[in-house]
Amino acid sequence: MDHQIHGTTILAVRRDGRVALGGDGQVTLGDAVLKQDAKKVRRLAGGKVLAGFAGSAADAFSLLERFENKLEAFKGNVKRAAIELAKDWRSDRVLRRLESLLVVADGECSLIIGGGGDVIEPSDGIAGVGSGGTLAVAAARALLAHSSLPADRIVEEALRIAGAINIYANENVTVEVI
Repeated sequence: MDHQIHGTTILAVRRDGRVALGGDGQVTLGDAVLKQDAKKVRRLAGGKVLAGFAGSAADAFSLLERFENKLEAFKGNVKRAAIELAKDWRSDRVLRRLESLLVVADGECSLIIGGGGDVIEPSDGIAGVGSGGTLAVAAARALLAHSSLPADRIVEEALRIAGAINIYANENVTVEVI
């Protein structure tokens, strides 16, 4: 049996001055679904920043805590906090072993933060990670181009599409908006 925990699709979409970030609720161990209603999206910095994680839950919680500390240290500056977290993540021996990705967003930017020192700001305002991330991004791009749905509905529908296709994701979706 495969003992790697899989699961999650996280998606952020920007439209009309708003950003929505959502995630599905599935956690899988090998070929078994362990949980269908996990909450993988959090509000940080008094609700001004959204964060979602894909990968190992324990690793993600550790990274979220560190990111929140960086946010406090840099007075809510999301880009600076993300860059500093990525630098620590890349250079620290313990952090380098963490297997997770974060998507963070505030009123100005959406970022993907990875353990290789990566901080990526998607040029189209759509950030997707996790096992169904590419599916969700594709669905979100189509919905942005061919509908007038608001950001939160695009995230919800794109995550449901990805959850209907990807075996490590489901259609039990949580969405937060700022």
